[in-house]
Amino acid sequence: MNDSIKVFAPATVANVACGFDIFGFAVDNPGDELVLRKTDLKGVKINKIEGDEGRLPLDASKNTAGIAIIKFLEAIGAESQGFEMDLKKLMPLGSGLGSSAASSVAGVFAANELLGRPLAQKDLLPFAMEGEFIACGSAHADNVGPSLMGGFTVIRSYDPLDIIQLRTPKELYATIVHPHIEVNTKDARNILKREISLKKTITQMGNVAGLVAGLMLPDYDLISRSLVDVIIEPVRAILIPQFDVVKNAALENGALGCSISGSGPSMFALSKDFDTAQKVGRAMQEGFSKVGIDSDCYVSGINQAGPVVIG
Repeated sequence: MNDSIKVFAPATVANVACGFDIFGFAVDNPGDELVLRKTDLKGVKINKIEGDEGRLPLDASKNTAGIAIIKFLEAIGAESQGFEMDLKKLMPLGSGLGSSAASSVAGVFAANELLGRPLAQKDLLPFAMEGEFIACGSAHADNVGPSLMGGFTVIRSYDPLDIIQLRTPKELYATIVHPHIEVNTKDARNILKREISLKKTITQMGNVAGLVAGLMLPDYDLISRSLVDVIIEPVRAILIPQFDVVKNAALENGALGCSISGSGPSMFALSKDFDTAQKVGRAMQEGFSKVGIDSDCYVSGINQAGPVVIG
């Protein structure tokens, strides 16, 4: 059995318009890379973190990858096993792409692999969620779920935890544009209203059901009609300059729908072929560049693999 492993865990799009805290899907890039090694010393040590501009803690108990491994070792009764890790962030922090989730997933997935897979992959989810809790104060699973399991996931319930993977059309592509601004996840949560009207609730429930049906049938027109968020997007959109311009650009260039990725500032669009997804990305970036905001663009199918061993 190996004493060292290198893994990749993918970025994710959470909420997916109408599915606040219950929908998420994984993408091929960006993501996080993590090297984990067994040691003879008890505890988890983080040697270095690259790509974070020195902002992430090296204290494992305060780091999303570190705490996920610590909780995992406690659960399987292996607290005496020591690990050291090198983490490479291949996506910006505070981007709305599940940066903290990818680190959590990479850590616990790597530890489980090195110890001979004592737990099934889906059973690693609660430990990855511990990382989300220390990152933003909420142990939500709409990023860690798809990053760990791959594909498009639905969080049906948190108590008890119940996650479903949905089939997605092979021709469905995601465009993600990350403007070079930052939205703090805690801030994006704090501005949300605590109560919503019955009318908006019913509308949102219809869109949630419609999106699930549209993905499974598959029915692209139904997907398009359902990618509408009447509750969260109208509030969070004010945090993203040019939001309406960028969204309209995506729709005018053939996107099925466009909304905020997670808590933002990244925006995503879904399209029914690769060429359209690329065209949509160029139009979205142009929308940001009109006001001098640089951005990164990623085009990907729905990543069905989740975390993978790369060395």
